[in-house]
Amino acid sequence: MPNRKPRPAAAAGLAAGLLAALAFGSALGGAPALAQTRADVVVGMALEPPHLDPTAGAAAAIKEVTYANLYEPLTRVDAEGNVVPALARTWTVSEDGLTYRFTLRSGAKFHDGSVCDSADVKFSLDRARATDSVNAQKAYFASIAAVETPDPGTVVVTLSRPDGLFLFHMASGDAAIVAPESASTNKQKPVGTGPFKFDRWVAGDRVVLVRNPDYDGPKPALERVSFRFISDPAAQVAALKAGDVDAFTLFSTYEALPEFRNDPKFTVTVGTTEGETILSTNNARKPFDDVRVRRAMAHAIDRKTLIEGVLYGNGAAIGSHFPPHRAGYVDLTGLYPYDPAKAKALLAEAGLPNGFDTTLRLPPPPYARRGGELVAAMLAEVGIRVKIEPMEWAAWLEKVFKGKDYDLSMIAHTEPLDIDVYGRADYYFNYRNDRFKALDEELNRTQDPAKRNALYGDQQRLLAEDAVNGFLFMLPSVTVQNAKLAGMWANRPIQANDVTGVSWK
Repeated sequence: MPNRKPRPAAAAGLAAGLLAALAFGSALGGAPALAQTRADVVVGMALEPPHLDPTAGAAAAIKEVTYANLYEPLTRVDAEGNVVPALARTWTVSEDGLTYRFTLRSGAKFHDGSVCDSADVKFSLDRARATDSVNAQKAYFASIAAVETPDPGTVVVTLSRPDGLFLFHMASGDAAIVAPESASTNKQKPVGTGPFKFDRWVAGDRVVLVRNPDYDGPKPALERVSFRFISDPAAQVAALKAGDVDAFTLFSTYEALPEFRNDPKFTVTVGTTEGETILSTNNARKPFDDVRVRRAMAHAIDRKTLIEGVLYGNGAAIGSHFPPHRAGYVDLTGLYPYDPAKAKALLAEAGLPNGFDTTLRLPPPPYARRGGELVAAMLAEVGIRVKIEPMEWAAWLEKVFKGKDYDLSMIAHTEPLDIDVYGRADYYFNYRNDRFKALDEELNRTQDPAKRNALYGDQQRLLAEDAVNGFLFMLPSVTVQNAKLAGMWANRPIQANDVTGVSWK
C-alpha cells in the first residue's frame, strides 16, 4: 500500500473508524470488518542471481527475477509458451522472411521516467550483436543485418538470412530492451520498462520489486514482490511451513512433497520446464573424443534409477536434447538401454579395457549434486573412476561454461528450443558436426511447422547417435505455494518467475 502519512484530523477519524469496526466485529463474534487482501508476496528461489542484467549473463536466476517483471523484450512468451506482444504491440513480416516491422507501444517508459522508443530498441539490438557483446545468447542476434528507426514508434529489422525462431528469440530475456543511459549499471540497479521496478537487493537474502505506478499496461495486483534466496533444502521447507515464503518455485526437496500435498494450506503443482538435464561432456578431450566411450557412458547410466533417486519420480527420461512436451519430439530413450556389459565392451573396443579416471565438476543445484553422485557410482560399475568436484556458480560459469576446462559436468539447460547450441563452434561441449550445422541452416530457412518438426527430429537422432552428451531427464517445474495464492505459472516455457498476474484469492 502507498506509505502516505495522514493529516492529524484524518488520522483521528481513521482511528475512530477502526475502533468502531473492531467493536462491531467483536459484538457479532466475527472477524474485524476491515480485513484486507494482501498486496505483497514472497517467492522463494534456490539460487541467487549473480547480477540483474539478463542481457549480460547466462545464469537462469537473472531472468527468473527480471523477465516480464522488470524488463520487457519486443515480444514475450506467455504461460502457454506462445509468443505474444510486449514492447512491440504489433509486427509484420515480409514474404521472404527477411524484414520485420515492429510498431511499439506509444506510452512505454523506463523506470527512470524516460520514454522508451525505437532508438532504445536499436541500441539494445545493436549492443547484443556487436563484436564485443557479452550477451550469453549472442547467436540469437547473428542474423540481424540492420536495424532502422523510421520514426520513434517504429523499428525495422532486416535479416541477412531467414530465421525461423527470430520472433521467439526476440521474446527471450537476453533480448530485453534497455536504455543507453542505464545499460552500464543495470547489473546492480536495473532499469527496465516492466510493471514492476527495482526497490532493493539485500545480498545473500532477497531482491525486492515494487509496482510501477507509471506502467502503461495492465497494473499487477501485487504492490510488492520479494524474491528470497534459500539454497538449503531443509531451510526451504521450514520457510514454507513458517509462512516466511508464500511460494517456492523449482522446488527440489522432492522427498518433502507428500507432506505438503497432505496439508490443505498448500498447493503443489508439477509442470514442465525446458530444462534438459545432461551429463555434459567435453567432446574435444580424450577419451571423450571417441564416440565409443561416449556410447559406453550412455549404456552405463540407468535413467529410471536416476529419476527415482534424484527427482523421486517427478521427471521424464530423454534420449536427446529436446523436451517431450514439444511438437517435433522423437523418443530416443531406447537407443542406449541400461547395459553395463555393453558399456564395458565398448570401452574395451576403444582401447580402455580397464576403464579410466576422470573428473566430474558439479554446479550447486541439488539435482546436480545428488545426480552427480549417482552417475559417478554407475560409471564406476563399468570401470570409469570419477572424482567429484563441487563448484559454486561463479566458478562453474567461469571454468566450465566459459573456459571449457572440464571433463564431465551435470547441468539442466533451461533455455527454450536450445538444440541449436550444438551447432555453435565455440560452445562448451566442443562438438563439431557439419551435418548438424547444415540441418540448423535448413531450419532457419524453413517456416512450415511440419517441416521444422521433421528437421528437429533429424537433429535429435544425430545428437543421440553421436552420444554428444549423456541425455538424462527433463527437470520438472515443481511449485509449492500457499493455497490462497493464484496466478503462478504451472509450466515454465521460458526462464521466468512471471508474477505480473499473481494475486491472492
